Amino acid sequence: MDTSRDDVGISIRSAFLRKGTQQRFSLFALTLISILLIFLESIDSKPLNSVRSIIKDIVYRSAVISNYPSKLFSSSYEKINSHFSLYNRYDDLLQENKKLKNEISKSDFIEMENSQLRKLIDEQTASYSDSESARVILDKRSPYINSFVLNIGYNKNIKKGMAVLHEKNFIGRIVDVNYFSSRVLLITDLNSKIPIISEPSGNHAILSGHGKSNPTLEYLSENHKVQDGDKIYTSGKGGIFDPGIPIGEAKKTKDKIEVKLYSELNQITFVNIKMRNLKK
Repeated sequence: MDTSRDDVGISIRSAFLRKGTQQRFSLFALTLISILLIFLESIDSKPLNSVRSIIKDIVYRSAVISNYPSKLFSSSYEKINSHFSLYNRYDDLLQENKKLKNEISKSDFIEMENSQLRKLIDEQTASYSDSESARVILDKRSPYINSFVLNIGYNKNIKKGMAVLHEKNFIGRIVDVNYFSSRVLLITDLNSKIPIISEPSGNHAILSGHGKSNPTLEYLSENHKVQDGDKIYTSGKGGIFDPGIPIGEAKKTKDKIEVKLYSELNQITFVNIKMRNLKK
């Protein structure tokens, strides 16, 4: 048993000794080869120069070939990375462009709104110093009901019956008032009846609403002289509205006379309310 153990130990030591010898021989051989190469490099001989040239070409070509996979991988990685960077940049630019468009749109809207407000203030200063401006916050439209809801009411001394104007044109009257809001009955509503006068024919009539269609002139005298293009104004009869507020122009059809309004009711944002009510 002890003998076997000694044999094993001897075998292991022999193997290590053989490995060490081989390593020392390899190092010695490489040293000799290096010295030989240096010596050969110093010899200037045409055959040796040719051999050295061929060996160097082989070494250089081998180095290029061995580096090619690394360069290819590096180039591919850079291209892929550049592609993803470009995509991310494109996405960022899209978001930035969308944001800029929204800001431009908001700026245009504010500019448009300011322009409307300036126009409204100029009109009040020039013609209606007794007017109160208001904004349309709700547009109630149906075949039977045509009205606006405004953002002011008793808080601005608004009262029922007051005339409502868009620019200088009559569009309706106040019919309901709350503290912070009021409702305008438009002249196209079925319940709207406004006394008017035509110019230049000078005929009196009642302007009646019909829902979505243009209002018409009713209760005209049989021998009236209303023609196409006659201007229609409030007459002031009944002492409710000021006389002479423009409404629209007459347009004769086969069996009735319609009035084409000066103001497009579906395009109104701000209105003027005549604070002076003639009928006390």
